[in-house]
Amino acid sequence: SVLPVLAGTLLCDGESVIHNCPNISDVDTSFLILEGLGCICKKQDNTVTVDASGVNGYTIPDNLMRQMRSSVMFLGAIIGRTGKAVISSPGGCELGPRPIDLHLSALEKMGVTITEEHGLLCCEAKNGICGADIHLNFPSVGATENIILAAATAKGETDIHNAAREPEISDLADFLNSMGAKISGCGSDTIYISGVKKLYPT
Repeated sequence: SVLPVLAGTLLCDGESVIHNCPNISDVDTSFLILEGLGCICKKQDNTVTVDASGVNGYTIPDNLMRQMRSSVMFLGAIIGRTGKAVISSPGGCELGPRPIDLHLSALEKMGVTITEEHGLLCCEAKNGICGADIHLNFPSVGATENIILAAATAKGETDIHNAAREPEISDLADFLNSMGAKISGCGSDTIYISGVKKLYPT
């Protein structure tokens, strides 16, 4: 659960404190991603502090994308915070289905324009992220998390049908709701998100 929660800290223009954080390499990689985007990360024992008030970047370097497969979960949060994101494309420029096509098609429904240049995915929501009615082909945990992260501060309502039901989905929603998000239905196959203008540190 800690990885999507760390991604969620990007949506708050302030400091987030996460207790009982596991000591795993993916957390260290998440710190590098967050720091590259302008966050200040601190860790003492099992308590993590992320100050996202200075976010000024929107790119995840290729080496970090390859280092942690789940780094794509930062995509929805980065777009939600900055309106754009640049990440390396899994599989480079090869044709055919990619593991994140569900994520990308959902974001496109929410008003994000996605172009591919030299193996990079360039995503931009020029008119802001808008709520949408999204039906997933299968209950992907990563896609569900990315949609929640993007929809939390979007304009309007987002419904996710055939959503993943894993506990980490509920943990992410609880974290975002504690900062003022309006997310319900986690644990069922339909999740409802009412976008709010801003999330606040708790």
